Amino acid sequence: MTKRINAKYKIDRRLGANIWGRPKSPINKRDYGPGQHGQARGKLSDYGVQLRAKQKLRGYYGNIGERQFRRYYQEATRRRGNTGEILIQLLERRLDAVVYRMKFAPTVFAARQVVNHGHVLVNGKRVNIPSYQVRDGDTIELRSKAKQMTAVLVSVELAERDVPDYITVDHKEMKGVFVRTPALSDVPYPVLMEPNLVIEFYSR
Repeated sequence: MTKRINAKYKIDRRLGANIWGRPKSPINKRDYGPGQHGQARGKLSDYGVQLRAKQKLRGYYGNIGERQFRRYYQEATRRRGNTGEILIQLLERRLDAVVYRMKFAPTVFAARQVVNHGHVLVNGKRVNIPSYQVRDGDTIELRSKAKQMTAVLVSVELAERDVPDYITVDHKEMKGVFVRTPALSDVPYPVLMEPNLVIEFYSR
């Protein structure tokens, strides 16, 4: 667990932003990058701005691998509509992201672990694939043992974030519904996310 926490805080410092809005983030005290050259930040080029936007979005969803993230971009371009908005929708439909939004885990990294360990049911069936795409109307529930886990009970009480209105959840039953596909403006990012720059990065 220590490695996960260190990696998460390194992401914050490398990107110069508290991307999850956590009060313990080191960026709150040191708003510069890690390492001996961390404070020597110059002006970013257009490419650098686009790359930073991509790293921020990738990092927010648990540092998704580049190959998988590119697949989300390719799927978003294949569909009709605003590509940046569709990219966000695909990311928000990830099962680990939904578990995180429902506050069943304190971080998206912990949410991925909860899913990996088989603690989550989707429409009554166990799903242990974090990237599983949840559909509108799907019911997500924790299995009986997971409902009593200390980390889950603590996470539910965290006041640092709220459940967005495109999800309903009953924290007594540890059960919720992915009600509808969110628009970009519905997603409660603590920092500005710019999916349009991510699209520009890949379409160069």
